[in-house]
Formats: sequence, structure tokens, C-alpha cells
Amino acid sequence: VQLQASGGGSVQDGGSLRLSCAASGLTFSSYAMAWFRQAPEKEREFVASINRNGFRRNYADAVQGRFSVSRDNAKNTVYLQMNSLRPEDSAVYYCAARFNGGNFMYSPDGMNYWGKGTQVTVSS
Repeated sequence: VQLQASGGGSVQDGGSLRLSCAASGLTFSSYAMAWFRQAPEKEREFVASINRNGFRRNYADAVQGRFSVSRDNAKNTVYLQMNSLRPEDSAVYYCAARFNGGNFMYSPDGMNYWGKGTQVTVSS
């Protein structure tokens, strides 16, 4: 199983980025997908999740209204659209998969597979 995250980069306060995570080696539609992030010297934290058919989503309070998670099961890809970015959003962003899962606010321990992460840096 491979989860390949991409789309990170450096933007200014208020900017936007769209992350993608391409999955292979698994039946993508059988997995809920989630995004996590980890800033230096901080624990990995939940950002957003989407259920297997893409109809239900969940967000951390810190990103609610600014971030949007979506998926394309035909392309085995999950996305995270990030708008109105703030310096405190700077972190390495990871996608993760949970077999037979829903749109829950997962802990990192609850995920079956992880991607390697993509860096997002927001400058003020």
C-alpha cells in the first residue's frame, strides 16, 4: 500500500493550497481517508476526514470553514483544499487510510496506512 501526498509549499498568510493524496495497493473505496498534521515539537493532530463514499466529512475546530476535504474514488485520490491559511497551519501534512471507516475525528493510532507527508509553510 502506498499513499503519496503532494501539493505542499510555501504561501503567505491568507493564501490557499490544495493537497492531493494518491493511493495505490488498496481498494480505495473501502477506506475512510483522513488528513493529519504535525508541527515541530508538537503531536500529530487530526485535521479532516471523509467517509468511504465521500458523502460525510468531519473537521477539526481549528480548520472548520477554511479547509475542505474531498475524494475521487475513480482516481483513488483524496484532496484537502486549504483556504485562508494562517501561520499556525504550518506543519507537515499527512494523509492516512482507515479500513471500513467513517467520517470520524480519528486519533493517529486509529489509522491503518500513512503517507510520507508534505510540508506546508505559511508566512506572515
